[in-house]
Amino acid sequence: MTQTTDAIAAPQERSGPRRPRIHRAWFVAAVTFVTIIGAAAFRSLPGLLIDPLHQEFHWSRGTISAAVSINLALYGLTAPFAAALMDRFGIRRVVAVALVVIASGAGLTVWMTAAWQLLLCWGLLVGLGSGSMALAFAATVTNRWFTQRKGLVTGILTAASASGQLIFLPLLSWIVTKYEWRPAAVTVSLAALAVVPFVWLLLRDHPADVGVKPYGATEFVEKPAPVPGAARRAVTVLLSAARTGPFWLLAGSFAICGASTNGLVQTHFVPAAHDHHMPIRAAASLLAVIGVFDVVGTVASGWFTDRFEPRRLLAVYYALRGISLLFLPMLLFSTVRPPMIFFIVFYGLDWVATVPPTLALCREQYGEDSAIVFGWVLASHQVGAALVAFLGGLARDVTGSYDVVWYASGALCAAAALMALVIRRRPAGAGVAAVAA
Repeated sequence: MTQTTDAIAAPQERSGPRRPRIHRAWFVAAVTFVTIIGAAAFRSLPGLLIDPLHQEFHWSRGTISAAVSINLALYGLTAPFAAALMDRFGIRRVVAVALVVIASGAGLTVWMTAAWQLLLCWGLLVGLGSGSMALAFAATVTNRWFTQRKGLVTGILTAASASGQLIFLPLLSWIVTKYEWRPAAVTVSLAALAVVPFVWLLLRDHPADVGVKPYGATEFVEKPAPVPGAARRAVTVLLSAARTGPFWLLAGSFAICGASTNGLVQTHFVPAAHDHHMPIRAAASLLAVIGVFDVVGTVASGWFTDRFEPRRLLAVYYALRGISLLFLPMLLFSTVRPPMIFFIVFYGLDWVATVPPTLALCREQYGEDSAIVFGWVLASHQVGAALVAFLGGLARDVTGSYDVVWYASGALCAAAALMALVIRRRPAGAGVAAVAA
């Protein structure tokens, strides 16, 4: 009997311990990354449409920029409600519906003949859909699936948008140059639809759905019951957070972040470079290269956020961005010169490096409500982007140049650096009510 037992036990001893399996949270993060890449197609197109739409329909750049402005504003204002809807209906359903709305809005633009149709399709529909695919999506996934490495995961998921820009900007600029703008709009629509099956089949709402603990957690976490009154909760969290000083400092600095990135560079860099006779494809390629270094900078920022004081990181990021924007008007020529390449690398490293420390400060200040609070902070980011997207086009119509907008944005970045430094430190885990008190 003893010999038999030993014989059975021996193979087990020789086999040794099993290799640890990759945690399911990383697969969910991978699906989220691919989803954001696919949805990033619509983020790459507006700056490429300004000149073609102006030439075909004779709409002013201010009018075209107004559609982009509505899109950017709704992208932000929808985000906090989307975070609450994800708590109520689940991440998978909200994201799948959002992608279908984006595809519909982008596809319908090919039949437009009047400016109000541009405002409806690209402004309203794509804006609402993109708002549900905003960074609140990444924040919700990170909060539910990870208790460790949150800064790193936030950086990776934030970099997904830049990766999508890297993929789609050269492609869309080539399509616009060779086949005009309508096939590019169809490409955006198809890209959004292509992601829907990945979301529906592979994305899961909570670790409990597959019977695992969040990554880094020591105990199993039960899936919370659906939260009714999603819109009410989003507004309630906003009203509570608005009674705290850190919220306004985070919202104000992030509004300047949006103004100096999505609203200014992403929307107006290509037409501004084209004003200096740079070919559209060359300018779009430079914007795509920003996406390359954005990936590096954002992932590195997530790593830094896990190790350094996020307030100081934000101050450094904003200060460096402001300095780079002040030099940009002197670097625009008909050809790409070395100083411009240096700007692209420098600015790209800083593009959305602000996201991981901003999200970390939201978690520190507002605890379990941080995803919705970050949604509102992101709304301010997009309102700032929307304002500058419109004012940039208006300034170009009135003055014939974008220079004044570059200089103003550089000065605003200095103000954002000061805002970041004066945010008070709060203990981690405090909810909105505790911070307000």
